[in-house]
Amino acid sequence: MTQISRFTGEIVPIAQVVTGDGDESAAPEGGGGFADYALVSLHCLRIYLDASYRMTIDLLKEMPQITGEVGLEAADLPSPSTLCKAFDRIEMSICRVLLRQSAQLHDPSKHAAIDATFYERSAASRHYCQRISYRVQKLKVAKLVDTDSQAILDVHCSTTREGSDADLAEQIARRNAGDLRSLAADKGYDKQALRKALRELGIRPLIKHRIFAPYDHAHNARIDKQRYNQRSMTETVNSAVKRSLGFAVRARSWFREFREIALMCVVYNIKRAVKQ
Repeated sequence: MTQISRFTGEIVPIAQVVTGDGDESAAPEGGGGFADYALVSLHCLRIYLDASYRMTIDLLKEMPQITGEVGLEAADLPSPSTLCKAFDRIEMSICRVLLRQSAQLHDPSKHAAIDATFYERSAASRHYCQRISYRVQKLKVAKLVDTDSQAILDVHCSTTREGSDADLAEQIARRNAGDLRSLAADKGYDKQALRKALRELGIRPLIKHRIFAPYDHAHNARIDKQRYNQRSMTETVNSAVKRSLGFAVRARSWFREFREIALMCVVYNIKRAVKQ
């Protein structure tokens, strides 16, 4: 069994559970549309293949075994424009649940770290940018990573650099409060309000204090060094995602870019699971 076949065998059942239409036919019947799980699976395969919509459909037409695992035949595959428009109907909440389900394939340890990185927004021609007033800029992405399994637990995207990293970390921690025992971060997340919020959520903060006074050395000395040093796993994961799935997003609008980043994290989790 090839790696792409194993990947498809994992993503399809997860998509069926998350979308709730696993009993429906993947292909349109009686004038209906494609099943949601089929479209989600096709988009994950597009990201896995790192190809355009048209190229993805062309490649899948030559892989009947893969399309069969999705529940489709070569003749049933949607057109590239249909697949592109279907991406708008995939809600970010669905992407987050997909990410959480894919992370469960790794049996997370409940010890996590958080860090941010930047993705390029796909380069476009000057004529295109002027015609639609599109400003090519970087996308800021914060990932919550399980330090033992290196699975991505959650993700947050932003088109601006406004706001505090500490406030963002608190928001992500609250979303995952029941699944975390400790959270490690670098000094950029040094904020007493964040530490207090984490303790109230039952999460041990592993965030070093910036040195302003002698007692800050004492605070840092009490941190679990072994757990804190695992913070570097976030940098490892960020590098692995960019090397395997690309350092830029193809989508143009911000909401499509956010969904694409979330699905990239889903694909990374499943790729890592099938390799193991």
